[in-house]
Amino acid sequence: MLFPYGNNIKLYIEGGSHDEKIEMLLKGFPEGLKIDEEFLSAFMKRRAPGQNEWSTTRKEADKPVFLSGIKDGVTTGEDIHAVIFNSNQHSSDYSDMGKIPRPSHADYPAIMKYGKNVDLRGGGHFSGRLTSLMCIAGALAIQYLREKGISVFAHIYSVGSINDTPFSLTVREEELKNKIPSDFPVLAPDKGDKMKEIISQAKAQADSVGGIIECAVTGLPAGLGEHMFGSVEAGISSIMFSVPAVKGIEFGNGFGCSRLRGSENNDPYYYDENGVLHTKTNNQGGISGGMTNGMPVVFRVAVKPTPSIGKEQSTVDLEEKTNIKYTIKGRHDPCIVPRAVPVIEAAAAISILDMMLGKE
Repeated sequence: MLFPYGNNIKLYIEGGSHDEKIEMLLKGFPEGLKIDEEFLSAFMKRRAPGQNEWSTTRKEADKPVFLSGIKDGVTTGEDIHAVIFNSNQHSSDYSDMGKIPRPSHADYPAIMKYGKNVDLRGGGHFSGRLTSLMCIAGALAIQYLREKGISVFAHIYSVGSINDTPFSLTVREEELKNKIPSDFPVLAPDKGDKMKEIISQAKAQADSVGGIIECAVTGLPAGLGEHMFGSVEAGISSIMFSVPAVKGIEFGNGFGCSRLRGSENNDPYYYDENGVLHTKTNNQGGISGGMTNGMPVVFRVAVKPTPSIGKEQSTVDLEEKTNIKYTIKGRHDPCIVPRAVPVIEAAAAISILDMMLGKE
């Protein structure tokens, strides 16, 4: 059974990492949006594998083929059906997956749920490869939101122990537009160089490293979202945890608020010289009572180290019921964080679009 994301749009994703193709179906996307194909191509390339030394050596063009929902470059209002054809699989690297579960992968629970013949090549249906489809939907959502004056920005907040310059919680679009490079998205290039060193060290040691991605959505109107189960936090968190390797999320000053008093954590309101209401601070991350309050929505997600590493690890042989040592084969990212940045942007845009369509 396929589970979609969304209330006003429905995003379905299916396929496996080493299948002939993977595909997405997006229902409820508005008609009349002229697709910026150059932007779409550049956005997909940011996530695509095989682009640099901190990425897997698997090379895929990740070029979407639209089968419906777009005519002459314009969305029709019909279901948008797109596929990506896989072309560079090494399936023989995964011949043992049915009986030897890789540590911290989905292998063991997948075998328990679907049986020992479940397709786990390249991670199968649980692979980060499927986030390329999320990027197709996200790129369309980003373009639609831009026409509404809403922008989505993300950068590498940290890799290992190295932190980038954080976003201001009261950041505005003009402060970020064209300020984040696409190849290694950080605000402080010197910190980016140190992050690259950490990634190179992990790679040389047949290991991996994780990090944090920070995302800001600017230009949002107040009043999106609902209380409790329909909150903005719930909608964003739901799709973020659909991104493989995401293990945590915080909004605004996040867990830091637990160390403050109410007088320090509250965001006082004020009118600017144009009579527009703002808050002086934005510790709430642009969300109050589950609804947007007109300030930027700012959040951070924690990304675990890639579990596929070249070091020998302890696991089991499910058929022999023995404890064994095992070394994972295949081509893997020493750090998934740089390639995950556009995925987080895409996921945020999809979630915000879903809420916007509920308000219109």
